[in-house]
Amino acid sequence: MKPKVDCILLVDDDEDCNFFHERLINKMQCADRVETVLTGYDALDFLKTSVNGEHPRPNLILLDINMPGMDGWSFLDEYNKLSEDQKAQIVVVMLTTSLNPDDREMAESDPNVGAFANKYLDEESLMNILKANFPQFN
Repeated sequence: MKPKVDCILLVDDDEDCNFFHERLINKMQCADRVETVLTGYDALDFLKTSVNGEHPRPNLILLDINMPGMDGWSFLDEYNKLSEDQKAQIVVVMLTTSLNPDDREMAESDPNVGAFANKYLDEESLMNILKANFPQFN
């Protein structure tokens, strides 16, 4: 049986990118569920949602940096204000097409960011992220 995480949340305004990453995750069979939102606002709403007193708590968030309205950095600012039960066991991976070294430095300085990667992920890069952050993949 392949190792899996329960849920991966994709946060990107680029629907093609979300489609590509969802197909990759499904092909690798590394998550039981994939949720997709198009904005940082929608991601915060998703994390704040409560069903029977429980928050969804995805294990991994693949977060685009450059989005209209609320970019990845603004999302992280708001994410850091969430209660611990709303962000527990979540690893945030910043995704970008940016070559700006400041983006990498900012991502590496945030304790909630588990990785910084260029879009689009491939099997090797996603597996490296999973191995670095989830012991069941080692």
